[in-house]
Amino acid sequence: MKQIHTFLAAAVTTVALAVPASAEKLSLNALSTYLNGMKTATGEFTQINDDGTISTGQIYIKRPGRVRFEYNPPEKTLVVADGDTVGIVDPKSNNGTEAYPLHRTPLKIILARNVNLAKANMVVGHKSDGTSTTIRAQDPEHPEYGNIELVFTSNPVELRQWVINDDAGSQTTVILGNLTKGVRISDTEFVIPGKGAGSARN
Repeated sequence: MKQIHTFLAAAVTTVALAVPASAEKLSLNALSTYLNGMKTATGEFTQINDDGTISTGQIYIKRPGRVRFEYNPPEKTLVVADGDTVGIVDPKSNNGTEAYPLHRTPLKIILARNVNLAKANMVVGHKSDGTSTTIRAQDPEHPEYGNIELVFTSNPVELRQWVINDDAGSQTTVILGNLTKGVRISDTEFVIPGKGAGSARN
Protein backbone atom coordinates (compact mmCIF):
# COMPACT_ATOMS: atom_id res chain seq x y z
CA MET A 1 0.00 0.00 0.00
CA LYS A 2 2.92 2.36 0.61
CA GLN A 3 3.71 2.50 -3.13
CA ILE A 4 0.22 3.65 -4.02
CA HIS A 5 0.39 6.45 -1.47
CA THR A 6 3.78 7.45 -2.85
CA PHE A 7 2.37 7.80 -6.33
CA LEU A 8 -0.56 9.82 -5.10
CA ALA A 9 1.79 12.54 -4.07
CA ALA A 10 2.72 13.34 -7.64
CA ALA A 11 2.97 17.09 -8.14
CA VAL A 12 3.15 19.53 -10.97
CA THR A 13 6.46 21.33 -11.62
CA THR A 14 7.50 23.48 -8.70
CA VAL A 15 6.86 27.13 -9.39
CA ALA A 16 6.92 30.36 -7.45
CA LEU A 17 3.39 31.14 -6.36
CA ALA A 18 2.26 34.63 -7.23
CA VAL A 19 -0.27 35.28 -4.48
CA PRO A 20 -1.66 38.38 -2.82
CA ALA A 21 0.07 39.70 0.28
CA SER A 22 -3.01 38.77 2.27
CA ALA A 23 -6.04 36.63 1.47
CA GLU A 24 -9.08 35.56 3.46
CA LYS A 25 -9.61 31.91 4.31
CA LEU A 26 -11.60 30.27 1.52
CA SER A 27 -14.82 28.56 2.60
CA LEU A 28 -15.36 24.81 2.24
CA ASN A 29 -18.26 25.51 -0.11
CA ALA A 30 -16.05 27.65 -2.35
CA LEU A 31 -13.38 24.95 -2.45
CA SER A 32 -15.96 22.26 -3.21
CA THR A 33 -17.35 24.38 -6.04
CA TYR A 34 -13.86 24.81 -7.50
CA LEU A 35 -13.10 21.09 -7.42
CA ASN A 36 -16.49 20.15 -8.87
CA GLY A 37 -15.86 22.62 -11.70
CA MET A 38 -12.56 20.97 -12.62
CA LYS A 39 -13.77 18.35 -15.09
CA THR A 40 -10.49 17.90 -16.98
CA ALA A 41 -6.98 19.25 -16.48
CA THR A 42 -3.42 18.60 -17.59
CA GLY A 43 -0.02 19.82 -16.51
CA GLU A 44 3.48 18.86 -15.49
CA PHE A 45 4.16 17.41 -12.07
CA THR A 46 6.98 17.00 -9.62
CA GLN A 47 6.64 14.29 -6.98
CA ILE A 48 8.45 14.69 -3.68
CA ASN A 49 8.58 11.31 -1.97
CA ASP A 50 8.79 10.51 1.72
CA ASP A 51 12.49 9.64 1.36
CA GLY A 52 13.26 12.99 -0.29
CA THR A 53 13.61 11.69 -3.84
CA ILE A 54 11.98 13.67 -6.63
CA SER A 55 10.26 12.54 -9.82
CA THR A 56 8.72 14.56 -12.65
CA GLY A 57 6.21 13.92 -15.39
CA GLN A 58 2.82 14.79 -16.84
CA ILE A 59 -0.57 14.57 -15.09
CA TYR A 60 -3.98 14.13 -16.74
CA ILE A 61 -7.17 14.51 -14.69
CA LYS A 62 -10.66 13.60 -15.85
CA ARG A 63 -13.20 13.72 -13.07
CA PRO A 64 -14.89 11.77 -11.73
CA GLY A 65 -12.42 9.10 -10.71
CA ARG A 66 -9.76 9.25 -13.39
CA VAL A 67 -6.18 10.44 -13.28
CA ARG A 68 -3.01 9.49 -15.15
CA PHE A 69 0.60 10.12 -14.13
CA GLU A 70 3.29 9.66 -16.78
CA TYR A 71 6.75 9.77 -15.18
CA ASN A 72 9.77 11.08 -17.06
CA PRO A 73 12.97 9.10 -17.66
CA PRO A 74 14.80 7.52 -16.08
CA GLU A 75 11.80 6.41 -14.02
CA LYS A 76 9.25 5.83 -16.82
CA THR A 77 6.60 4.66 -14.36
CA LEU A 78 2.93 4.90 -15.34
CA VAL A 79 0.13 5.26 -12.81
CA VAL A 80 -3.51 5.26 -13.89
CA ALA A 81 -6.80 5.47 -12.01
CA ASP A 82 -9.73 4.35 -14.17
CA GLY A 83 -12.58 5.24 -11.84
CA ASP A 84 -12.44 2.33 -9.44
CA THR A 85 -8.88 0.98 -9.57
CA VAL A 86 -5.41 2.48 -9.42
CA GLY A 87 -2.83 0.65 -11.52
CA ILE A 88 0.95 1.06 -11.23
CA VAL A 89 3.15 -0.03 -14.11
CA ASP A 90 6.89 0.00 -13.37
CA PRO A 91 9.09 -1.16 -16.29
CA LYS A 92 11.87 -1.97 -13.82
CA SER A 93 9.63 -4.41 -11.93
CA ASN A 94 8.91 -8.02 -12.91
CA ASN A 95 5.65 -8.07 -10.97
CA GLY A 96 3.47 -6.71 -13.77
CA THR A 97 0.73 -4.19 -13.07
CA GLU A 98 0.00 -3.59 -9.39
CA ALA A 99 -3.61 -2.66 -8.69
CA TYR A 100 -5.31 -1.05 -5.69
CA PRO A 101 -8.91 0.10 -5.03
CA LEU A 102 -9.25 3.84 -5.60
CA HIS A 103 -11.69 4.14 -2.69
CA ARG A 104 -8.90 3.21 -0.26
CA THR A 105 -6.79 6.23 -1.25
CA PRO A 106 -7.25 9.80 0.01
CA LEU A 107 -7.10 11.09 -3.57
CA LYS A 108 -10.60 9.73 -4.12
CA ILE A 109 -11.85 12.70 -2.10
CA ILE A 110 -11.03 15.20 -4.86
CA LEU A 111 -11.83 12.79 -7.69
CA ALA A 112 -15.36 12.12 -6.41
CA ARG A 113 -18.28 12.85 -8.72
CA ASN A 114 -19.65 15.33 -6.19
CA VAL A 115 -17.08 16.82 -3.84
CA ASN A 116 -18.65 18.03 -0.60
CA LEU A 117 -15.94 19.15 1.79
CA ALA A 118 -18.60 20.36 4.22
CA LYS A 119 -19.73 16.78 4.86
CA ALA A 120 -19.57 15.90 8.54
CA ASN A 121 -16.13 14.74 9.71
CA MET A 122 -14.57 14.97 6.23
CA VAL A 123 -12.47 18.08 6.88
CA VAL A 124 -10.48 17.83 10.11
CA GLY A 125 -8.34 20.93 9.54
CA HIS A 126 -9.09 24.29 7.89
CA LYS A 127 -6.72 27.25 8.15
CA SER A 128 -5.19 30.20 6.30
CA ASP A 129 -1.71 31.67 6.54
CA GLY A 130 -2.76 34.93 4.88
CA THR A 131 -1.72 33.84 1.38
CA SER A 132 -3.28 30.40 1.05
CA THR A 133 -5.99 28.19 2.52
CA THR A 134 -5.12 24.68 3.69
CA ILE A 135 -7.56 21.92 4.52
CA ARG A 136 -6.98 18.38 5.75
CA ALA A 137 -9.59 15.92 4.53
CA GLN A 138 -10.29 12.24 5.13
CA ASP A 139 -12.89 9.61 4.37
CA PRO A 140 -15.36 10.14 7.26
CA GLU A 141 -16.20 6.44 7.29
CA HIS A 142 -12.60 5.23 7.00
CA PRO A 143 -10.15 7.68 8.57
CA GLU A 144 -7.69 4.78 8.81
CA TYR A 145 -7.08 5.14 5.05
CA GLY A 146 -5.06 8.29 5.73
CA ASN A 147 -5.76 11.89 4.76
CA ILE A 148 -4.94 14.50 2.17
CA GLU A 149 -3.92 18.10 2.80
CA LEU A 150 -4.94 20.50 0.03
CA VAL A 151 -3.49 23.99 -0.40
CA PHE A 152 -5.40 26.61 -2.38
CA THR A 153 -4.71 30.18 -3.40
CA SER A 154 -7.42 32.68 -4.28
CA ASN A 155 -8.27 35.30 -6.93
CA PRO A 156 -8.96 33.00 -8.73
CA VAL A 157 -9.19 29.88 -6.61
CA GLU A 158 -6.47 27.41 -7.62
CA LEU A 159 -5.27 24.10 -6.19
CA ARG A 160 -1.53 24.52 -5.67
CA GLN A 161 -0.42 21.60 -3.55
CA TRP A 162 -1.45 18.39 -1.88
CA VAL A 163 0.16 16.22 0.76
CA ILE A 164 -0.74 12.57 1.26
CA ASN A 165 -0.41 11.28 4.81
CA ASP A 166 -0.84 7.53 4.51
CA ASP A 167 -1.85 4.86 6.99
CA ALA A 168 1.79 3.79 7.41
CA GLY A 169 2.92 7.23 8.55
CA SER A 170 4.58 8.25 5.28
CA GLN A 171 4.12 11.72 3.83
CA THR A 172 4.46 12.76 0.22
CA THR A 173 4.14 16.34 -0.98
CA VAL A 174 2.80 17.61 -4.27
CA ILE A 175 3.31 21.15 -5.59
CA LEU A 176 1.09 22.09 -8.50
CA GLY A 177 1.82 24.60 -11.19
CA ASN A 178 -0.75 26.10 -13.56
CA LEU A 179 -3.05 23.36 -14.78
CA THR A 180 -4.67 23.70 -18.20
CA LYS A 181 -8.36 23.04 -17.58
CA GLY A 182 -11.23 22.16 -19.87
CA VAL A 183 -9.07 20.20 -22.31
CA ARG A 184 -10.29 17.21 -24.27
CA ILE A 185 -8.76 13.97 -22.95
CA SER A 186 -9.61 10.60 -24.48
CA ASP A 187 -10.98 7.89 -22.18
CA THR A 188 -8.31 5.58 -23.57
CA GLU A 189 -5.71 7.49 -21.53
CA PHE A 190 -7.24 5.97 -18.39
CA VAL A 191 -7.11 2.32 -19.39
CA ILE A 192 -4.86 0.40 -16.99
CA PRO A 193 -2.38 -1.78 -18.90
CA GLY A 194 -2.61 -5.40 -17.80
CA LYS A 195 -5.54 -4.80 -15.46
CA GLY A 196 -7.20 -8.01 -16.56
CA ALA A 197 -4.24 -10.03 -15.36
CA GLY A 198 -5.31 -9.77 -11.73
CA SER A 199 -7.70 -8.13 -9.32
CA ALA A 200 -7.07 -5.09 -7.16
CA ARG A 201 -5.67 -5.62 -3.69
CA ASN A 202 -8.06 -4.98 -0.84
